[in-house]
Amino acid sequence: MRSYNKGDKIHQKQLAFHRCEKRNRWVFGGNRSGKTECGAVEAVWMALGIHPYRKNRKDVFGWVVSLSQQVQRDVAQKKVLHYLDKSRIAEITMLSGRKDNPEGGIIDQITVKNAFGGLSVIGFKSCDQGREKFQGSSLDFVWFDEEPPKDIYEECLMRILDREGDVFGTMTPLKGLTFLYEEIYLNRRNNPEIWYEFMEWRDNPYLSEKEIALMERSLDSSVLDSRKYGKFSTAEGLVYPEFDESVHVIEPFAVPAEWQDLISIDPGLNNPTSVHWYAVDYDSNVYVVAEHYAAGKDVDYHAGKIKEISERIGWHRDGKGRIEALIDSAASQRTLASSKSVAELFYERDILVDTRVNKDLFAGIARVKRYLKRDNGFPNVYIFSSCTNLIRELKSYFWGAGDHPVKRDDHCLDEMRYYLMRKPYKTKEEEKTAVQLDKERKYRRLKRR
Repeated sequence: MRSYNKGDKIHQKQLAFHRCEKRNRWVFGGNRSGKTECGAVEAVWMALGIHPYRKNRKDVFGWVVSLSQQVQRDVAQKKVLHYLDKSRIAEITMLSGRKDNPEGGIIDQITVKNAFGGLSVIGFKSCDQGREKFQGSSLDFVWFDEEPPKDIYEECLMRILDREGDVFGTMTPLKGLTFLYEEIYLNRRNNPEIWYEFMEWRDNPYLSEKEIALMERSLDSSVLDSRKYGKFSTAEGLVYPEFDESVHVIEPFAVPAEWQDLISIDPGLNNPTSVHWYAVDYDSNVYVVAEHYAAGKDVDYHAGKIKEISERIGWHRDGKGRIEALIDSAASQRTLASSKSVAELFYERDILVDTRVNKDLFAGIARVKRYLKRDNGFPNVYIFSSCTNLIRELKSYFWGAGDHPVKRDDHCLDEMRYYLMRKPYKTKEEEKTAVQLDKERKYRRLKRR
């Protein structure tokens, strides 16, 4: 095995990829960011049975999937041959070209002598062969070098099912908001085995700052997000580009009782009902600490879930055991189908909803932006990693035609705006003094008694 990530220059994000134990893991990387090495080394390590961070298997069978046979020869195949010692190659089967010069032809598969004394196989596939060519085999891993068509991706998932194998991909997202944007980046199905990271030019220690600066000046800003940062992009643009999972998403912790503030609700029947629990520390930082999100359920169900989650996290109640919450003002309206409004139904179930919320869309968006990144560059809002639907909506909220956001999957964002519009945003000059914070701390403690 050739030297990889050893010596003075270590690519930390490559190592993070290899250390990840999830079974569906991806690198979204800019061009020349070092992403392809991740896939090639992972495939070679698994075939040889020498993976330093994962439990190794005997006699592995895996596929390397490229967009075309030409791309296979020029990129993935070349990288695999670079990292695979010739002494470990037992046999090479060619689709075209000569065995004694595999670099110049198209390889069908490489049989590898592994560390267990057996044989592993690295097979090569190309998407231009069509889905039918991906049927039948049982695999330990599939490496996608660049983004495959959806039908081939799904077929490959079937190939690893009986062996409980791995899927990993390395790609530059140049095609916009494709199915992998939904499947992996947004993880709409909340698959616990999905993991990804973004890899940019400056993550690669072998790229010079001079060359990076030159390339930045050469490319249009519309393609820099993809080609430099490896990010999904669209012509309309994100509403909240300030949101950064590595900054704003934190692991849950026990929230002090005096931090607990309000619950905010965006009700729905066929559409999802979104509920979040908000806390505020003594520096006026907001924490989103719990989430309830469900569609097609009635008020009884949602009220029960609100009480259940509140009980689990020790959320405060008033003197009569009731829970305070904000709710969309539309919840106060009665319909022909019911003699009582949604707000009244929640109130009867000891969820004291307040419909006096500010629904100004653009003022609310501006307020959320300020909490995501305040005047000094630091955030004022943090979200527990368990609030998966809110995180997904922040990542997928785009501007549409007429300078309005696309009205889709924004239920969490609506009630987040209702809550933050209740909070007076403090500029740097308006931040509270230590004495004021101490007074507020004592007041909150007295209020809870």
